[in-house]
Amino acid sequence: MRKLQLAVISTIIVATLGYVLQSGATTASTTTPSGQAPTQTTEGLDYSKFLHSSRNHARLPCLLCHRRESNSPRPQLPGKSQHAPCTGCHAQQFSNSDSPICSICHTDVKSGALKSFPPLKSFRMKFDHSRHVGMQGVNCATCHRPSRGGVALSIPAGFNAHVTCYRCHTPRAQSQGRDISSCSTCHQLGGYRRTPEYAQAFRVGFNHAKHQKANCNECHQIRAGMPQQRQVTSPAPLNHHARAGSKSCMSCHDGKRAFGGDDFSVCKRCHTGTKWRF
Repeated sequence: MRKLQLAVISTIIVATLGYVLQSGATTASTTTPSGQAPTQTTEGLDYSKFLHSSRNHARLPCLLCHRRESNSPRPQLPGKSQHAPCTGCHAQQFSNSDSPICSICHTDVKSGALKSFPPLKSFRMKFDHSRHVGMQGVNCATCHRPSRGGVALSIPAGFNAHVTCYRCHTPRAQSQGRDISSCSTCHQLGGYRRTPEYAQAFRVGFNHAKHQKANCNECHQIRAGMPQQRQVTSPAPLNHHARAGSKSCMSCHDGKRAFGGDDFSVCKRCHTGTKWRF
């Protein structure tokens, strides 16, 4: 009786496997309405744009495709030399001019017209202030310039940021035996969130240009190991209502250092107009 049960179960398993394999073969051999073999879009791949985040692309070193031969702020795009190095993995696809892979970069394959370069919104910055402030010849002014008429300080962004970074991160540059010229030195896959140049203190009336005699360290401290937007501390944009012991405008504007004595009659040094508020 037990042998009979095992035989029945084996028959069911073999029949099921045969059906699955036959279904897979049928799906793979399905033809398009024109009678042609299906293109690679049947694999569920997106050929409308290049994806750094795809499984195979994400594991490749950046310098394989973006080779740096100069300090140009715009990265060198692959494909100029007979589609190298892309052909290293996609030789069979590039041998077919009708392959959908061409639509990743070209709007028209015959004319060779290229798509406009998409904005980089899928890369996260990995800049660490604590690793840079101690370097010789590097200070806040190395990367930050007066902005908005001197009220704020600029934050490097876009390809123009490379102009500053590439002073040290030159092609094939080394640091402690590690290559620091690759894209992965500063970038990694992930959501991009721009650090804003607008601080609450500016609404109170603070202006960097009017505080040039003060050292950056008097108001800001660097905190190692913190997320990008929390690496540099900001003082409370308050004076009269700041918490005791906190770093705030009151650290300097304390009635002695800035105003002298207890004379607070020169409020207009910080507050202008009729609409100022704390």
